[in-house]
Order: sequence, then structure tokens, then C-alpha cells
Amino acid sequence: MKKDTSIKDMIIIGFALFAMFFGSGNLIFPPYLGRMVGDQYWIGLIGFMIMGVGLPLLGVMATAKVGGDFRVVGNHVSSLFSTILITSLMLTIGPFFAIPRTAATTYEIGIKPFFENINPVAIISIYFLINTFLVISPISIVDLIGKFLTPILLVTLVTLIVKGSISPVGTVTETTLDNVFADSLIEGYQTMDALAAVCFGGMIVHTIKSKGYNQPKEIITLTLKSSLVAIIGLGIIYGGLMYLGMYTGHMNGTIEKTALVVSLAHQILGKTGSVFLAISVSLACLTTSIGLTATGAEYFSDLTKGKLPYWLGTILISIVSMGIALMGVDRIVGITLPVLKILYPVIIVLIGLTFVDQWIASDRVYQIAVYTTLAISLFDVMGQTLGIIPLQKVIRLIPLSSMGFPWVVPVLVVFIVYQLVSSKKIMK
Repeated sequence: MKKDTSIKDMIIIGFALFAMFFGSGNLIFPPYLGRMVGDQYWIGLIGFMIMGVGLPLLGVMATAKVGGDFRVVGNHVSSLFSTILITSLMLTIGPFFAIPRTAATTYEIGIKPFFENINPVAIISIYFLINTFLVISPISIVDLIGKFLTPILLVTLVTLIVKGSISPVGTVTETTLDNVFADSLIEGYQTMDALAAVCFGGMIVHTIKSKGYNQPKEIITLTLKSSLVAIIGLGIIYGGLMYLGMYTGHMNGTIEKTALVVSLAHQILGKTGSVFLAISVSLACLTTSIGLTATGAEYFSDLTKGKLPYWLGTILISIVSMGIALMGVDRIVGITLPVLKILYPVIIVLIGLTFVDQWIASDRVYQIAVYTTLAISLFDVMGQTLGIIPLQKVIRLIPLSSMGFPWVVPVLVVFIVYQLVSSKKIMK
């Protein structure tokens, strides 16, 4: 047992948290959001940081609180619900959305700007052939690339941010959003970091335990202190990239997310800098994809008790991911948002319940709160995506629905009511 938290351990784990949250795909969202929020930059930054940074870190801490396995939290609802939830998360951060996004980002940032007429099918096919080979083959090249890649990418991004902040490339845009704070919160969903946090939080707990911290209080304390390191790093990168996007008033019309990053890199760093960024982002995308593919293949192999072998799971994930990647980054982002609007509220409620678990009277409170959240989120998404006007009108009657959070007030009400009811039953 350790009595004091080592500063060295805090920094190492903090960097690990930073690397876990700052996926290369996240590079495309802050500049685009900065362009949309424009002269309301600070409001937008706070909203994005709450969902893109604060919630994922709370997710890690919640997972640490329950010993490193978030399924324990889901089991309060039911074991079947927990399995369905974690499987949905793994598919979302795996072959359905996150992995395809890495391939599409590689093509649109790393290849297309320099070879405009090259066939995307060929490039994305090669990408996933390499991805599959490196996942199945026990070659240490991925770890080797990863150790050097993150520092190189960070140096490139910091250079881009510093130079672009000192000499902005254009004028400040005027905001195009109706509700900057609420829309920035929703945009934070796209990082998918909170979903990853509850799936991979166990790795952080394992790392902490391997360093000799075995008591629950020690683990929570080190997680919290390490989180501060990650928050500072993410705040600098996200805030800086949003700031660059804010100064794009000279770019008329609509522009794709990846095209915006490419344009900013070229204007600020020149052709050489653009090439450097393209290579770094492409390799970072590949290493992210390899990690997610391996994690997904292992999960589904365990879920099927070995009936789906690891190697076959790897191939299937790559095939599905390749098909979706051909849609392009913007279309992938478009189909991802409705799913995230269903999953994120459930995860937020479960994380919140984890921190007040000692005061919750029974599992019935978990069940009512989660199912209320799920039902309202489903109805909200169905009303918007399917254009069901009557459903939209009903949802609009709920407080905070105009901000995109119609589930918040109902969940608080049912939580309080069922908590009181359950407490009275226990007292009797």
C-alpha cells in the first residue's frame, strides 16, 4: 500500500488518459465548432469541454469507483441490459462509427489533398488490409510507432495552434448556431470519449494497481489527480483548435470538417507543414484503428465464449468498417449523431448514479431512471429523424427540449419520487 501519490505516476497516467481521449479523429471537430460558434467562442468552448473532456473523465472515475468494470453499474438495471449496453458501445466505438471514421479521415486529410484523383476504394482497402494484418500479427511496430507518434503529433499541433494564434489566417466568423452552449454540448458527443471511458476505464484501474495502489481511496485519488493532467492537455489542444476555426471568416460557404483542417494547416504551416500533419494524422488514425479493432475482436470473442475466434472477429470488423468508411467523414458523422443522442443520455445517467450509489435505496431507482432516459431519448430521436410531427410536438412540451436535453427534468423527477418511495418501503 502506498501512502502518497507519486507525481511521476500522476503524470504518466495523466498522459495515458490524454492519449486515450485525444483520438486523431477528434482533431476534425474543434476547428469546425470554432467556425460555427465564431464570436461566441468562450461559450462554445465551455460547452464542448464539458461533454468532450469533463464527462469522459467522470466516466473513468466512475469506472474506477466500481473496481474497473462498468458492467457492474449496468447490472443494477439488469445483466441483460448491461450486456446490450456494453455491446452497443463497442459497436459504436468500433466497426459502426469510430473505426470507419479513422479510415475516412486518413483518406481525406492524408491522401486526397495531395492525390485528388486517387480512388478512395483502393486507399481504404489498403488501409484495412494493413489494419487487419497488424491486429492479427504479434508485431511490436504499432507500439513503436505509438511511442514516437503522439509526441510528434502534439508538437505539430502546438506549432499549428501557436503560429495560427499569433497570426490568424482570417477574420472572426459570426456564430451560425441558435443556442451556442447547447449545440456545443451536443457536438461534444461526437468525440465518443465518454463511451470509450466506461469501456476502457478498467485499463486505467489495472495500470494504477500495477503501480502498487490497491486501496479504493488511493485509486480514486490518483485517478482524480491524473485527470487534472489530462484536462490541461485537452483544454490546450481543443481550445487552440477551436480558436483557429474561429478565424475563418474569409472562407465563404460550407466546408467539410476534414477540408477545414487541411486548409488551416496549409495556410498556417505551408505545404511542408501540411505534409507533416497529414502523415502524423494518418499514422495516428491507423494506430487508433488497430487498438479499437483488437479491443472489439477480444470483446466479441469473450461474449460468444470463443465461438467467434479473435482472428475472424478482426476480419469481420475490418470488412464492416471498410464499407462504412467509404461514406466519407461528414456522412459518417451525420448518421452517428442520432445514435449518440440515445447512448449518451443513458451513460450520463449511469455515471451520475454511480457517484450517489451509497444513497440509492434500491436497484428499482436505477431501472426507472435509466428506462425513462432511454424512452425519452428514443422518442426524441425518432421524432427528429423520421419527421414524426406529433411526437416532436409532445417532446417540445418537456423542459430543456429546445436545448436537446428533454430527458433531464423527467429523470430528475422520477429519480426523486422513486428514491423517496423506495426509502419509505425499506424503513417499513
